[in-house]
Amino acid sequence: MIEVYKIITGKYERAVAPRLERDDISVTRGNELRLKKFRPRYDLHKYSFTNRVVNIWNSLPKVVLADSVNCFKSWLDKFWQNQDIVYNLQAEIEGTGNWSEV
Repeated sequence: MIEVYKIITGKYERAVAPRLERDDISVTRGNELRLKKFRPRYDLHKYSFTNRVVNIWNSLPKVVLADSVNCFKSWLDKFWQNQDIVYNLQAEIEGTGNWSEV
C-alpha cells in the first residue's frame, strides 16, 4: 500500500511508475482517491500488481489523505492494527477493517 500511495501522490516519475487511474465517480463511502478497476482479458493482467491492489486501496478510509509517506505508514499501521490480514495471508482482503476506528 505504501508503493501505491507513492504512485498516486506523484513520488515516482510518471514514465517509471505503473499506471493507476483514479475513479471519477463521487461516492459517499471509501476514500477520495479511489482507483478504477479494469476487467482484464487475460490471466496475466488479472494477477498483476496494478489490478490486485485496487480493491484493498479502495477499501481504505481517509488514511490515504495523509500528507507524507511516514504519516501514511503510521495511519495505515494504526488502521490495520487489529486486522486479520496482517497476520493471516489467507484472510479476506476486500472490505477489510472498520472505518470508524480511524
